[in-house]
Amino acid sequence: MHKGSPGALPLFEEPSQAPVDTSDTWDRSFVDLVRNFSELGQRSAAVHEGGIHYLINEFWTAGQRQAHSIHEVSYRACFKPQLPEFFIKRLTKRTDAVYDPFMGRGTTPVQAGLMGRRPLGNDINPLSVLLTRPRLKPPTLPDIARRLGQVPWHTGTIDNPDLLVFFSEKTLRHICALRNWLLDRAPLGGTADPVDDWIRMVAINRLTGHSPGFFSVYTLPPNQAVSVQSQKKINEQRDQTPVDRDVIKLILKKSRSLLSDGSMPAHPEAILTTSTSQSTPEIRDESVTLVVTSPPFLDIVQYAGDNWLRSWFAGIDVTSVAIAHHQTETAWQNMVRATLGELARVVRPGGHVAFEVGEVRNGSVLLERLVWEAAEGLPFERLFVMVNQQEFTKTANCWGVQNNAKGTNTNRIVVPARESSRNHLPPTRSLV
Repeated sequence: MHKGSPGALPLFEEPSQAPVDTSDTWDRSFVDLVRNFSELGQRSAAVHEGGIHYLINEFWTAGQRQAHSIHEVSYRACFKPQLPEFFIKRLTKRTDAVYDPFMGRGTTPVQAGLMGRRPLGNDINPLSVLLTRPRLKPPTLPDIARRLGQVPWHTGTIDNPDLLVFFSEKTLRHICALRNWLLDRAPLGGTADPVDDWIRMVAINRLTGHSPGFFSVYTLPPNQAVSVQSQKKINEQRDQTPVDRDVIKLILKKSRSLLSDGSMPAHPEAILTTSTSQSTPEIRDESVTLVVTSPPFLDIVQYAGDNWLRSWFAGIDVTSVAIAHHQTETAWQNMVRATLGELARVVRPGGHVAFEVGEVRNGSVLLERLVWEAAEGLPFERLFVMVNQQEFTKTANCWGVQNNAKGTNTNRIVVPARESSRNHLPPTRSLV
């Protein structure tokens, strides 16, 4: 659903009426807002378990494609734009900085830009910047078409024939020509031209998928690239051979789709970094009003394996990207605490964090409790855990955190507010 449809997210909106002081009244008013929320028909249910206050409701629509079209970039384990939109609308005003230290495909900074806020994002994976930056400053369709006409498509040579299990020879030659041209014009460490940046982002997202809208033969959805051996098996099982695809046509088609709800409105200059979440010196002390994020989940998502082909196209050595895979609850919780410690530095007093976690190990591990514990002793007031449950009814009064029904689609979001005291945190030198 796009612009003008009921429930669609706005391109931008009027400044939030949230108070700008940092008193406890702000926190209480937001707690009351979430507790009394009934915009989708039901008032929130309140549950107290394990020393934590849970507020449960359907806080945003479950429908597909409800957000701005520019969000439609595939990435494994990402939340819907409705999640950051909920918090941005209620806890920030125009030009406020909104930050995600695990930005992934860039949902939070892109939504922040759409709403006139300052987009801040970080991810240890350089692929995240390549997926996010172009959508914060998109070119026009005529500019994209003209630039594609400058690519020397006839110069492509195949240096990895294993990829022929995904692409026809002609298509792979065109992909290689585009890849080499982009690596020469827009190196990872340099300042990319916005049009080149956009074309690379779209090509990354059209590499492989399960429809003729992708460069590849039929394979798994685009957010999880299979191995060469696995693709051979898929080809054999389906008795399929890669066919020629029109790379230019597909890039223009996807660009048209991404821009179908309009371009990005004016917003303050973005800061996008490639660092660990525990150390982001590019972000000034107390400069962030809101953080909306979701960390890598406990031992279930293999980001490097899912993105090996995208990384190849972008010129990223996937083995050099130190994406952490935490096999134990203790290791994961230590990472979260270190991240919260850095957020305590960058979030201004009175600012908020929305820290979303998923359900893992069939609900036997409640990650929100690990986050809650990790914030102990840091200068945050832990307000509540917000549970967005699709198809919510008042039977959630008997919900039970530990015994939630299997298969229920929920977001569990720990919401701390930054306290006024700086406690033991010293000022940190910033690069900006």
